[in-house]
Amino acid sequence: MNRITRFVAMCFTLLVLISCAPIKGPEKIQVGMQPDLLRHSSQFEKGVVKVTEGVYVAIGYGLANSELIVGDTGVIIVDTMESVEAAIPVKKAFMRISSKPVKAIIYTHYHPDHTFGATAMAASDNPDIYSYVTTKKYLERIVTITRDITYKRAMRMFGNFLPPGELINDGVGPFLNYDMNKTIGLLLPNKTFSTDETDLVIVGVKLKLVHAPGETPDQIFIWLPDKKTLLCADNFYNSFPNLYTIRGTSPRGVMDWVHSLDKMRSLKAKYLIPSHTRPITGRKRIYRTLTDYRDAIQFVHDQTIRGMNRGLTPDELVETVKLPRRLAKKPYLKEYYGSVEFSVRAIFDNYLGWFSGNPTDLRPLDQYQKALHIASLAGGPDRLMEVARKAISHRDYQWALFLTEQLTTLNPGTKDVNKLRAIALRGLAGGEINAPARNYYLTSALEVTGELSIGRVPMNKNRRLIDSIPLEAIFNAMAVELNPKKSQDSNTCVGFRFPDINSAYTVHVRYGVAEIQPHFPKNPDIVVTVNSNVWKELVAKVRNPALAFARGDIKVKGGLLKLVRFLNMFKD
Repeated sequence: MNRITRFVAMCFTLLVLISCAPIKGPEKIQVGMQPDLLRHSSQFEKGVVKVTEGVYVAIGYGLANSELIVGDTGVIIVDTMESVEAAIPVKKAFMRISSKPVKAIIYTHYHPDHTFGATAMAASDNPDIYSYVTTKKYLERIVTITRDITYKRAMRMFGNFLPPGELINDGVGPFLNYDMNKTIGLLLPNKTFSTDETDLVIVGVKLKLVHAPGETPDQIFIWLPDKKTLLCADNFYNSFPNLYTIRGTSPRGVMDWVHSLDKMRSLKAKYLIPSHTRPITGRKRIYRTLTDYRDAIQFVHDQTIRGMNRGLTPDELVETVKLPRRLAKKPYLKEYYGSVEFSVRAIFDNYLGWFSGNPTDLRPLDQYQKALHIASLAGGPDRLMEVARKAISHRDYQWALFLTEQLTTLNPGTKDVNKLRAIALRGLAGGEINAPARNYYLTSALEVTGELSIGRVPMNKNRRLIDSIPLEAIFNAMAVELNPKKSQDSNTCVGFRFPDINSAYTVHVRYGVAEIQPHFPKNPDIVVTVNSNVWKELVAKVRNPALAFARGDIKVKGGLLKLVRFLNMFKD
């Protein structure tokens, strides 16, 4: 069951937990520091800032901010950091401001850097947890079918395993305060709303929670009318917005983001508190900033569509769609976190899909054939290597990276090629203002040279978290774990009964496909009867399977060995 058990091991770590083993490698190649990105680190000066009376924001303790609102009989905390360890110093700082009990925690959206420190913030106060209605669904479905590749790319993007001195910042925060030794302290929402907005009074403080999709579809902002203060979540931060993230997500609603910004600027706030970077004060300044921000997003969207309608391919569009000079020079629209180029490609793909429109791309050469032809054109692999070395000497790093990719395809694992490839990656990183791209280049260089191996997520042993995972998520993940070679001749149906929740599932492996249905099959080959929490804990390896069988916690009809062979089809 190793392949399946790894699935639950990744529960509630979203894009941020990867185990890495450093490996001895060649001497480091010095990489430059982009001056603008270095200066941008001033946005993350660590401390708690008083924005206005009774409203504070903690900055620089991790990737995201956390806000404190002090009321008559208690306090409200908005967003809770990315881990218990990240949240504890923030909680201590908040306690120095007010020792009143935490009566409410508000999640602006489901991302882990806003939710995973909740238990530390709540302590023993047992607060209500507020969010938009779909946030709970996203938190419960935190494990996705693309989890393996998303986690690996996230760790490259955030630079979590870069050596000391190589990480400048993460674009919207100084660093991601999470690794395999950190603790997840998630509390699921118990107070949700499904309308466009809702008015609340908590500990004597008037709040309006407004659904405002942007970086996530469940995102909300918080308006404090008596204080003219807007807590805008991730709909604004001091960087061009991350309309597409290189760690990989579903397409973000670009025009939904624009409409949310329109809602925000209509409030004419006196104080603006982002969930990343520093607050802004002044009605005119805030209105002008939010207007520029929404205009930049709409410009990229509209001009991408305009170019598409004129037949431009993604490669051509990224050369033509550039922010107007008036917007590009704004400090809050520099590409520290989001990228215009990445956004253009994502918008194209969201509207037209993968095909660029160029017939060459309909059935392109496979990677090996392309590399073979390029090497032949250059005069052979040795000549291709010479050209790559020349590109490095001319600091033409992107060309060198492309050439070494062809050499790697033809002869994987060649030390000299890998070293050259690492030089190209580090050279590209040196000129990057975009923190995620810089971190991705540098981490990839470590992987290429064998200095870093990014592995799978270690298991989370928190039974409370494991038991909260929906069975639907577990069974849906099985389908994409099926080994096609092991299952190509199998036609086996297994029925799972969960008497404690009066639920059942079918897993029918049929010649390389695993059909999942949320009901019990008519004529199963194998029947498994087990309580849902026992099954989850068995899969997560926090419960001993032999002991569970001995105690009768799991019952199998049709043969235990048959079940073992069935589950073996979900292993590599």
